Amino acid sequence: MKARYRRRKCPHCKEFFLPDPHNRYHQRCCSKPACQKARKAASQRAWAQRPANRDHWRGPDEVARVREWRRAHPGYWRKPRPRTSVALQVVSTAQPTPNQPVKPESASPALQDVSPMQHPWVAGFISLFTGTTLQADIVAMHRRLIARGREILGMVPGTPIEPYDAQTTPAPRARAPTPTPV
Repeated sequence: MKARYRRRKCPHCKEFFLPDPHNRYHQRCCSKPACQKARKAASQRAWAQRPANRDHWRGPDEVARVREWRRAHPGYWRKPRPRTSVALQVVSTAQPTPNQPVKPESASPALQDVSPMQHPWVAGFISLFTGTTLQADIVAMHRRLIARGREILGMVPGTPIEPYDAQTTPAPRARAPTPTPV
């Protein structure tokens, strides 16, 4: 059977609330953050007004304690200075650039952008073959291997690589000129 709790009126916001079941005997204030803050401030004021607590943080003992703590923690309240100087930034306005076509000779795609390099074994094989793991060396060797394969198959440079079909044999084409090494 569920116990029924009486609703109470919050002394700060004047609204009714159900007290927490664990604190129902002594909860006088609702759980809104503003009411909790006001309750805490009132509680601290009441504590400080009691005759036994009026001189709690005062007196020569407290002054000595604070001085000793400040001596042990120098610069506690100071803001830390920046360790590096901040460089002045010059605001530059955006300038439109004319559209220029990208030249295939100047564009050097990364290893991940090279077409048949989708399989890691290709990069692994080339790195074993060349003895290096640098992407630039692997890409250069990959381009040489593609050019050599096209030369062997009689393909014209610039044509897309089509998957090999074992049932048909490609017609012989004119031999492509030997590419210059990269």
